[in-house]
Amino acid sequence: MMKKLLLSLVLTLAAGQAAAQQVEYVGTDAPFASNAIYFVMTDRFVNGDTSNDHRDQGGMHHTFDIPVPGPNGESDNIGYLGGDFKGILNNAGYIRGMGFGAVWITPIVENPDEAFTGGDPVTWGASLADRGKAGYHGYWGVNFYKLDEHLPSKDLDFARFTDKMRAQGLKTVLDIVANHGSPSFSMPKAQPQFGQIFDKDGKLIADHQNLRPDQLDPVHNPLHRFYHAYDDLAQLSNNDDENPAVLDYFVGAYLQWADQGADAFRIDTISHMSTTFWRQFAERIRAKHPGFFMFGEAFDYSPDDIGQYTWARNGGISVLDFPLRQRIAEVFEHSHSDYARVAERLYLRNGPYQNPYELVTFYDNHDMARLNATDDGFVDANNWLFTARGIPAVYYGSEIGFERGRAEHQGNRNYFGQERIDAAPRSRIYQQLARIARLREKIPALQRGLMLPVRIEGDQAVFYRVYQKGEVHQIALVLLNKGDTAADMVVTPYLQPGTWKPALGGDAVTVNEGGALKARVAAHDVQVFVLDAVVQRRDLAAQLGLLMEERGHPMH
Repeated sequence: MMKKLLLSLVLTLAAGQAAAQQVEYVGTDAPFASNAIYFVMTDRFVNGDTSNDHRDQGGMHHTFDIPVPGPNGESDNIGYLGGDFKGILNNAGYIRGMGFGAVWITPIVENPDEAFTGGDPVTWGASLADRGKAGYHGYWGVNFYKLDEHLPSKDLDFARFTDKMRAQGLKTVLDIVANHGSPSFSMPKAQPQFGQIFDKDGKLIADHQNLRPDQLDPVHNPLHRFYHAYDDLAQLSNNDDENPAVLDYFVGAYLQWADQGADAFRIDTISHMSTTFWRQFAERIRAKHPGFFMFGEAFDYSPDDIGQYTWARNGGISVLDFPLRQRIAEVFEHSHSDYARVAERLYLRNGPYQNPYELVTFYDNHDMARLNATDDGFVDANNWLFTARGIPAVYYGSEIGFERGRAEHQGNRNYFGQERIDAAPRSRIYQQLARIARLREKIPALQRGLMLPVRIEGDQAVFYRVYQKGEVHQIALVLLNKGDTAADMVVTPYLQPGTWKPALGGDAVTVNEGGALKARVAAHDVQVFVLDAVVQRRDLAAQLGLLMEERGHPMH
């Protein structure tokens, strides 16, 4: 009996020591990283409630349905088209069913009630042109505490919207703007709201008065103090990030929306304001909402330029991964391109970012041409996006290749509509996207694990994703083939013995000590093998240890 007790004690101690010695291998533990993001331009998704369309708004400068004709009968539109909260909520099951855990929506704050009469006229394919355009997109805020009237329905304000979305299994990412308000000068005659900002009580606190920025007098005119006296983007007001009142205003506004259920912020034009502003902003938001996830848009393909926003001393705000996106477009828009071009932008060790695993990865959005790829190219791009490091974000319509290759004012933001949504499951792009997105949702290693490349070149990418913490110890082996023919792949480096389960169907593969894993990957397809086991192979552990130690920027 005593021997049995001693043996039991020894085994218990050994198990405890093993648990204590289990090394953690984690890419990120940010809870939000578990969610793939579906990006919706709210007005252009689905008109769920026609009673909030305000089709007569604007008088002489009407705001609803303003077509911009293009060649061959094509058309763009720079007016409101009716998309609203109800249109998104009605299709929450569609979005959730694809495997997304969050919906990023465009800004919800009040925008002007007329179309803009200044600036350059919008023509087919024009850039930074705003004459004749309405604030359907939400980025022309005039009262950042007030919900724009085109979005809510009876019994569906923002707080109820986020609550009902959460009940459908979807978090809400709110697009926020602090850098600018509405177009503010160059109008033939000053228009109401343009260039003005109101507080939560509706009081006017800033007014550009239709003056060029160099004509502003912030020293003598209190209504000018909100703005820099120099221009920035087109005719948009340029909010003064050195003015404490500006910081107070936006912290107050966005705390209000966080209190009403926003789960994360996407920050527009983050690089147009100082890191000092963003550090203070982030600290004050997180003081009330600890760990609140934010990612910014620095429209810049230089990793060194955008990396600084992610550093803790600058607010610890993640960013959209524009440098990687540049290579994703290059590779997946062209057949027989080299996967190595994408691998160069991963920055898994000693890179410019605080944590590369928290970057939001994507291949197109509302401010650039949509991915100009074949169906195969979209499938390959999604297979990469949902298995490689980062938090994937997909722009509405990309699940069917909607308006592919189209830039703003060429159809990039065209109305999607219920009919396309209902037909989407017949699309091969949709089917393969749902397949890989649902897979990511099931496998912690694909969401939050370290990424260890084995071979990323030509038409093939082979890499591990490893997550080991607490009760979860998972090694995933990803095999991607963007070639036009099936590929027989053999993997031996860092391969731990055990029974590897094929996550997308097929027979399990038993690997012996010193053995190889062999698999056939169909053209434009992916295979993922999972081993639920503690990392024991020494060279694998050594590589993972380096990835952990050198995950972030060496100096920050």
